[in-house]
Amino acid sequence: MLVSFPYGSKRIEWNAPDRAKILESRIGELKSSRPGLEIVREAMEDPIDSPRLKELAKGKKDCTIIISDHTRPVPSRDILPLMLAELREGNPDIDITLLVATGFHRLTSPEEIEKKVGPEIAKSEKIVVHDCSKNNVQIGVLPSGAPLVIDKVAAEADLLVSEGFIEPHFFAGFSGGRKSVLPGVCDRATVLGNHCSKFIDSEFSRTGKLDGNPINIDMIAAAKMAGLAFIVNVIIDDSKKTVAAYAGDYVSAHRKGCDFLKSFCSVTADKADVCITTNGGAPLDQNIYQCVKGMTAAEAATREGGVIITCIECADGTGGDSFYRSLKDCESVEQLYAQFMATPQLETIPDQWESQILARILKSRKLIAVSRPELKQTFLDMKMDYAETLEEAWEKAKAIAGEDCSVNLIPDGISVIVE
Repeated sequence: MLVSFPYGSKRIEWNAPDRAKILESRIGELKSSRPGLEIVREAMEDPIDSPRLKELAKGKKDCTIIISDHTRPVPSRDILPLMLAELREGNPDIDITLLVATGFHRLTSPEEIEKKVGPEIAKSEKIVVHDCSKNNVQIGVLPSGAPLVIDKVAAEADLLVSEGFIEPHFFAGFSGGRKSVLPGVCDRATVLGNHCSKFIDSEFSRTGKLDGNPINIDMIAAAKMAGLAFIVNVIIDDSKKTVAAYAGDYVSAHRKGCDFLKSFCSVTADKADVCITTNGGAPLDQNIYQCVKGMTAAEAATREGGVIITCIECADGTGGDSFYRSLKDCESVEQLYAQFMATPQLETIPDQWESQILARILKSRKLIAVSRPELKQTFLDMKMDYAETLEEAWEKAKAIAGEDCSVNLIPDGISVIVE
C-alpha cells in the first residue's frame, strides 16, 4: 500500500503494510466555484443571531474592525471591502479603524498589511498594529482569574467587530470567533494567563474541543467583556480560497462554522502501537515548534507506550531558542512537565505551552523524527529520536512495538481531528 506524506516542498512515498489504517480528513472536498466575495456577501446579508452590520453601525461614532495578522492565511480581500461598505451604508460618518490582531506575535509590517488587505485599503483606511506590550488597558478579570487587558483601540470603540477564519487548533479547539480578542488584541499578561500550564494540561484543551475547554471559556468571556458585536469568519480550502462564510454573533456564528468544518475533519481510530504523521509539508513544517501541532494528532491516535514517527523538514530549525533549550537543558521530560505544572498562572513564560505539550507527548510515547541530517543532534538534544529516512524510522518503531504492531497513518497531521 503506497502512501504519500508531505515533507517540505516534496513528498515521501512509502510502502505501508496492508494492515495500516489511513486517517485522512475530507477537507480536500471543500471546494467552491463561486468567488469569495459572493460567499461572504451572502453570509453577511443573513447573519446568525444578530442584526446586520449596517444596523449595528447606526448611531455609533466609531468602529474598530479587528483583522488578522501576517501569520494567518485569512482572505481579507474577500471580507474587508464588504464590511467597510456595509458599515458606511448604515452610517456614512462612522470613523473606522482596522486593528491588526498580532496577539503575542511580532508586529506586522506595512508591506505585510498591504499584501493582506490590498493596496487600496492599506492606503485609504486608518490601520493600527496591536502591540501586546503597550497601549493596553485592563477592562476586567477573566473567569480564570487572569486580568483582561486589551488594546485601547478595541476597548474604547463604540462598535467592535472582527474578521477571521476557522481551522482546527491544537489547544483552543478551533481558531476564529472569540480568538480575535483573546489572544488577538490582548496584552502579554492576559495571553500568558490564558495559556497557563493548568489550562494546557486539561483533557478538554485539545483539537476540535470547545465545550469544557478552559482556554475557550476565558476567550469567550474576553470577547463578551470587550463587547465584540459581530464577526465575519470564513473557511478556506487547501488553496487558501474561501469556501464558506459565517457572519453574526461571535458565539453562535462561530460554532456553526466549527461544526461544519468538524464534519470534514473528524476521523475515528483505535489507538495503534505506531502512528506515522507529518505537519502538512511546507510552510507548515518549517520548524520544530510549529510541528508540535501535527504531533498532537498522532498522540491522539497512538496508545501510551507506543511510537510516533513524524516526517518534518524543519528548514528553519527549532523555531525558538527558549523552546529548544527548555527540552535540551531539562533533566527529563517528566521533570520539565512537573516544573511547568508548578508554575503559577500569572508567572507563565512565553512559549511554555509548546514545550509543555511536547513534553506531555514524550512522557508517554517514543517520538522519532524523520528530518534533515544536520538536525539529528538537535532532535536528540530535545529528547526525541532521529532517523534519516522513513524506512529507518519504521525499523526502529518495529524494534520497540513488535513486527506485527498495529499502525495508524495520518498523512497530514494538522488537517484531522482524531476522536
